[in-house]
Amino acid sequence: MTTTPSSPPAITPRQRRRTFFDRADTFVSRLSSRNNFWHRVCSLIWMPYTFRSGIRIKRVDPQTFSAVLPFSRFNRNWYNAMAGAALLANSEVAGGMYVFAACGGDYTVVCKSLEYKFLRPCHGPALYRVLPKDDLKALITQGGEFNITVDLDIVQGIGKRGDKERRVGKCVATFHATPKAHQQKKGRRIR
Repeated sequence: MTTTPSSPPAITPRQRRRTFFDRADTFVSRLSSRNNFWHRVCSLIWMPYTFRSGIRIKRVDPQTFSAVLPFSRFNRNWYNAMAGAALLANSEVAGGMYVFAACGGDYTVVCKSLEYKFLRPCHGPALYRVLPKDDLKALITQGGEFNITVDLDIVQGIGKRGDKERRVGKCVATFHATPKAHQQKKGRRIR
């Protein structure tokens, strides 16, 4: 009786074990988008200028997201108005936190494009209202990489009752979101 040599078993790529750093990264990412306290703690460590600016993030309803930038000494310029750099930089933070809060800790979110239009000086706290142009939930359920564009309306906070909001800026930002598992599958190290 002769035996025929069988073909070697197909070699499948070995699954990379999740290291302690991978698990810690996922945990901290989810924690930072949970509430303002953890957002402030994480920004103190990794984004100190954002921490100093004092921006506060809140969800108004399932579709609308807002952030408030206080009118503090750190955010003002010599003319006692909100500094343009503070308005511009925190618009990226507000839009990015909106996308990151929707995606969760399993995604990496990077700003690709930011277009800000200054309309008038801001002499009070700035309120950022974030509205997505596309259906973010549908993009997340597809599970791959995607680009999302969000519109931000920046208004000056109301000082007295009966005052109208003053629009001080308008921003359009495009963010790129990539699943961390997708990056690891391509061999990139997540840090």
